[in-house]
Amino acid sequence: MNTKRIALIGDREKKSAFLEITGIDWLELEHLSSLANEVDLDAAFILLEEGECPKGLKGTYPLFIHSVSHTLSDLETGPFVYRINAWNGFVERPVWEICGNPSNDCQVILEHLGKKGIFVKDEPGMIAARVLAMIINEAYFALEGEVSSAPDIDLALRLGTNYPLGPVEWGKKIGLQSIFLLLKKLSEKNPIYMPSGLLEKESAL
Repeated sequence: MNTKRIALIGDREKKSAFLEITGIDWLELEHLSSLANEVDLDAAFILLEEGECPKGLKGTYPLFIHSVSHTLSDLETGPFVYRINAWNGFVERPVWEICGNPSNDCQVILEHLGKKGIFVKDEPGMIAARVLAMIINEAYFALEGEVSSAPDIDLALRLGTNYPLGPVEWGKKIGLQSIFLLLKKLSEKNPIYMPSGLLEKESAL
């Protein structure tokens, strides 16, 4: 396969997970505006914080945006724009959830990255993040109700369900603000997703 030239824009910590993928000519850019000055790109990953991605993005090559809470419809994107989840720990997975219109160009990039893409409905949280956010939220409800301690909740879930991390550990690895923002977005349509008071408090710290 020919080496692909792919730009990375945004969060430095999120970039690091991509830079570990070999066989790609990575181009690190500081700002989204710099993208217009680059030629001969095969794709770009826009790894801005949730809510910072501007509306109306359009591409002539695949543009992958980190946007867990905000949908492509929310962002009014054009062709060749795809949503991914670049939360800590998700980029390293061999299978990615992707929102957008499947295309051969997108598939080629995924193959070069050694990833399998599963196209899912353009909804907040997609599938994995939505489920995981609810598990983390339940753990914080349990903490709030003094059901158990954080270490014991994590231990119970690791041993009882074979999770790689306990829900409290997982929330802190991802970032509690990201979990809170997703739950808040989901709760606009369904109150079952309302974040716990303790999660809201700790996400603001």
